[in-house]
Parts: sequence; C-alpha cells; structure tokens
Amino acid sequence: MSAAPAESSRSAARVLAIVINYRTAPMTIEALRALVPELRALPGARALVVENGSGDDSPAQLASALRREGWEDLVSLIASERNRGFAGGVNLALESALRSADPPSCIYLLNSDAFVASGAVRSLVRFLEAHPEVGICGSYIHGSGGEPHETAFRFPSIVGEFIARVPLWPFTRFLMRFTVALPIPTRPTAVDWLAGASMLIRRQVFEAIGGFDDGFFLYYEETDFCRRARAAGYSTWYVPESRVTHLGSKSTGFQDPSRPRASYWYESRRRYLRKHHGAAYLHLANLCWVTSYALGRLRRAVKGLPDRDPPRLFADFLRHNFSPRASARLDDAGRR
Repeated sequence: MSAAPAESSRSAARVLAIVINYRTAPMTIEALRALVPELRALPGARALVVENGSGDDSPAQLASALRREGWEDLVSLIASERNRGFAGGVNLALESALRSADPPSCIYLLNSDAFVASGAVRSLVRFLEAHPEVGICGSYIHGSGGEPHETAFRFPSIVGEFIARVPLWPFTRFLMRFTVALPIPTRPTAVDWLAGASMLIRRQVFEAIGGFDDGFFLYYEETDFCRRARAAGYSTWYVPESRVTHLGSKSTGFQDPSRPRASYWYESRRRYLRKHHGAAYLHLANLCWVTSYALGRLRRAVKGLPDRDPPRLFADFLRHNFSPRASARLDDAGRR
C-alpha cells in the first residue's frame, strides 16, 4: 500500500451508520436489528436512518420500531420531503453530522436490504484503523442463500463496454483486465470501486472531496465517489472478513428481468462517462455498447441461448444516448 493523505489515529473510530429507506420500512427495521448489536460494540457509534420521501407510512413504522425496540438512544430518524436518490439521501444525513462539534471519524453506508453478520462492521473498522492510508473499505456481500455477489469492480472503460456482452468472443481472454466485475477476492484486495451496500468511509475522504455527487440519482454514485477519492490519494479495499447478506434491489426492482431498466441507470452511466472522460469518450463507449449488444444477440441466436435482457433494453439505450433530447441533456451536463 502506498502512502496517502489520511491521518493516522490510535483512538477508536467513532462510526456513524447511514441507512436510506425508500418504501422498505419492514426490511429497514430488520437491517437495523442486525446492525444495532454491532454499533453497541463500538464506542460512540450511532445510526441515522433517512426516510427518503417514500410517500407511505414508512415514517410511522420506523419511529414506532425505534421506540418498541429501545433503539432511540442509538438510532435517529430524519425525513426528506422527496426522494433524493441514494447520493442525495446520504448527503442529507452528512450535512449535520460532519458539521457537528464532534463529527464521526468514519461513515458506514448500509443498504436497507442488507443484514450484517456479527463482527462485520468491526472488521471494517479494524481494517481502516490498521491501514491509515486507506480511505474506503467494503464487505464480502452474499445473497440469502449464501451465493456471492459481485461487488468489487474496475472502473468502466470503452473496452469493458465492448466485451461485457460477448464474454466468449475469441479474443476476450486477452482483455480480461478490462472487465468491470472482478473475480471475488478471497483476501483483502485493493479495487477501483465497491458497491455501496456495505461501505465504510474515513471522514477525511469527505473533507477532501466533498459528499456524493447527487447528480447521480441512483447507480454510478459509488463509482464516481471512489474515483474522486482515488484522485485525492485515498485507496479503496475489499475486506472479505466482513460479511453481509444482501437481498438486492428491493427498492428499485433492478434485478427483475421482466421490468425495463430504469431511466436513471442510463442517465447515471452517461453522467459518469461524460464527467470523467469527456463527450468524445462517451460517444465511443456508446458505439462500443451497441456493437457489443448486436454481437451478443447474434451469439445467443446462433447458440439458441435464452434472452435475459430486460424489455426494451436496446431501444431505451438508443433513446437515452442518441436522440436529440439526449444530446441536449449531454450539452447541459457539460456546462455544469
């Protein structure tokens, strides 16, 4: 590991856990049920639940659970008047926490449909305390049946866009270093970025680069954040000792193959590539995606493989990236 600007501290880290709720109150309560014992084992740790404009009875359900379970000394609830997305919800929680007279030393992000195993948060805390040059670390994530989830990644690239949909193309084996999803590490490993289902972030990272970019409503916000952190000298690590069960996409339905991909995925992808690589790179990446899609469809047709694409994937990609309206949005993004 190389040196970075993080400050070393021998005192125990004080953790603020942030959980974003959007129409998943019963699941959020179960996530807290697993999280609270972890926080009670960490001196000064607290949790903050952001009720992200669900428009249902989530605020009442959550407030009732805090009283019923005796969590009010440890868990606070704040409500947003609208759905700010993941990045906006996290930033809302950070506004007061980081400006307080005694801010937390680490921020722990946990999805509302993620359930920590015993020791999961403490493992991440110990890792950051032992490696002051690391800014971000995250857990080994698995499904309810124990199946591992891909949550450790390389940054997206043009080559990665091309090979993603043709994994058995003859030359793909020479390009594996460009695939976005990494083989799941079995030991602590430096990665480009992590999924935010279970992520611990040193406070100094926020002080150096600011909060999440809430121009990403959902998806790519962790990718952007980890890239900005790396530019500031803070590395990101995968820590498999920390284990978390994640049900996945319960607020968004992203993993449901019968539903079209949400428009904010296309918007976030475009924003990320434009922000970090420029308009020409984005256009080339779009052409690579279209070519890869066509080759992938051809391969499936020839081999008689099932179609697992969400409905309207190709048409929606074209609409979000090649229509006159998409070009206007791209121009607006370039001026911001």
